[in-house]
Amino acid sequence: MLVRNCAGGVVFHGDRVLVLKNEKGEWVFPKGVIRNGDYPDDVAVSRVNAEAGVRARIVATAGRTNYEFFSVSRQRPVCNKITWYIMKSDAEEVVPNPDQEFVEGAFLTIDEALERITYSQDKSLLMLSYQKFKECV
Repeated sequence: MLVRNCAGGVVFHGDRVLVLKNEKGEWVFPKGVIRNGDYPDDVAVSRVNAEAGVRARIVATAGRTNYEFFSVSRQRPVCNKITWYIMKSDAEEVVPNPDQEFVEGAFLTIDEALERITYSQDKSLLMLSYQKFKECV
């Protein structure tokens, strides 16, 4: 199994959170693979900008999640281990990057985001991150 270390951001603008819709129709948070020599926090900030066109800064750590899937292109199972950061953006504009396979994105209310987010562990991550975010700002 290929194990990949990744980092991503749960980005808030006031009482709204950034979510992105990928080409598979999944609503997710921005994240990316940590390459040799990169720091997880730098990767998280850069992926938020690259995937959503959002400039954000880290305010706290959010935790970690893992998930496994079978990669058709690699013809083997993959495990992504993601370190998440709670972030804040001063602007609400989202520009999903089609080159990163994103077709839609927005800052949604927490309830709207919970309805759209595809994976249950991401919904749990959102709830924990939102509580922590409110304590930090």
